[in-house]
Amino acid sequence: MFSQEEIDYLKSQRLARIATVSKTLQPDVAPVGFEFDGQHFYIGGIQQKKTNKYKNVASGNKKVALVIDDVESVDPWKPRGIKIHGEAQIVDRKGQYAPYLEVTAKKTWSWGIERPVFEDGEVVIKRPTKKTAPEGRHG
Repeated sequence: MFSQEEIDYLKSQRLARIATVSKTLQPDVAPVGFEFDGQHFYIGGIQQKKTNKYKNVASGNKKVALVIDDVESVDPWKPRGIKIHGEAQIVDRKGQYAPYLEVTAKKTWSWGIERPVFEDGEVVIKRPTKKTAPEGRHG
């Protein structure tokens, strides 16, 4: 789902923002640290079970959005990042911030990673990439 350049970028970053939705449909966004294993994003936290992100996923609202971005340079202006729409589940995983939210990307966008974000006065965004089911599976 991710190009090698995108994987290298994701592995070089440590901070992201995750958006979740409560049972009452209240959106919530939170800054988070994350780990990326090449396929999944793992998000822990201090007192994780007390956080809105954890409670929202635990209540059954598994759809999430995740943004990892930074500014490579301010002169010239070079923002870069990746936006992910995906699904989260609660998993036990070795680490000091367990339990973790495991985020699986379903659709991604990126900018400023494989190509400059601005070319000929136009914004260049790598448009959504959808995860496809392995051959022989539907879903």
